Amino acid sequence: MSDTTMPLTTPLAWLRSPRFDLTFIVGLPLLAMLTGLVIIWQPDLFIPILILDLWFLGYHHVIATYTRLCFDRKSFAEHWSLLVVFLPAVTVGTLAVAYFVGLWIIVSIYFYWQWFHYTRQSWGISRAYRGKERGARYEDGWLDQAIFYALPVLGILHRSNQDPGLFIGLELRVIPVPSVLVDIAAVATILLLAIWGYHRLQAWREGRLAQLHTLYMITHFGIFAMGYLVIGDITIGWLVINIWHNAQYVLFVWMFNTRRFKDGIDPEARFLSYISQPHRLWLYLATCLAITGVLYWGLLGTLDAMLFTGLSATIVLYQIVNFHHYMVDAVIWKVRKAPMRKTLGLDL
Repeated sequence: MSDTTMPLTTPLAWLRSPRFDLTFIVGLPLLAMLTGLVIIWQPDLFIPILILDLWFLGYHHVIATYTRLCFDRKSFAEHWSLLVVFLPAVTVGTLAVAYFVGLWIIVSIYFYWQWFHYTRQSWGISRAYRGKERGARYEDGWLDQAIFYALPVLGILHRSNQDPGLFIGLELRVIPVPSVLVDIAAVATILLLAIWGYHRLQAWREGRLAQLHTLYMITHFGIFAMGYLVIGDITIGWLVINIWHNAQYVLFVWMFNTRRFKDGIDPEARFLSYISQPHRLWLYLATCLAITGVLYWGLLGTLDAMLFTGLSATIVLYQIVNFHHYMVDAVIWKVRKAPMRKTLGLDL
């Protein structure tokens, strides 16, 4: 093939379909960023939007995790310790820290842990797209990771240097970060993004550009820049990236389950496989929302009323669920594991 007829991109390799992937890659970050702009324009909308985010995405996305743990016997047999051992341990540990140190430590741990959790989820998804477009040219090794993490690291350093004192209306204590460190990180980030852009241009010229992975990386950079650098208010910035993360998780878990049960109803996981059929997205979402109501409104509300009084206890109880969810995700969503790669079609 001559240079004049050489293709300038690799063939598109969708995780699921053009409609799903473009919604996932482009639609979700645009929705999150537009929501942030709306709140900046109309600050009174923050609370209503936060409530909608929590009930329709946040709590729901935590419940989606448990569809991978205990909705069928095989999953429970594989991951029972995450429920039977880790959940009580996280509960006791979180309660002890809150009681002996104070609520601020829970808020501060959440602030840094959610940043790391959101970044790692995005990394895993980027690996999935990279695994689908295997013939493309990529950055490798330390350069690959440095490019990916540059903006998230710059963002958390900036927020720490900003030291707003409050986060979601609660006391926040940050790790002290001098301005000079933020400046160094900013220069390094600009340099790394320039290198990435140059490499992708070279890949395009060679006909080896990973189109979907490149598009995903652009939105990854954009959402972290918006959430941590562009928006001055730490809580509004958090809400932007939280909406993106939650919606991303819900759709990815549903996509994973539809691929897992693509052959129809599984007798060993009859309920989960039934609600995970492609034409039953509405039923999958409704099921997760129903469980959300039972767990968050019912169970946690009852515990709050019986054991505690006031907002502080509610926050601690919710963070117990969040912290456990973060630990569980670190175990069950490793793209490098063979079963995960097989389900996502990354070894084909």
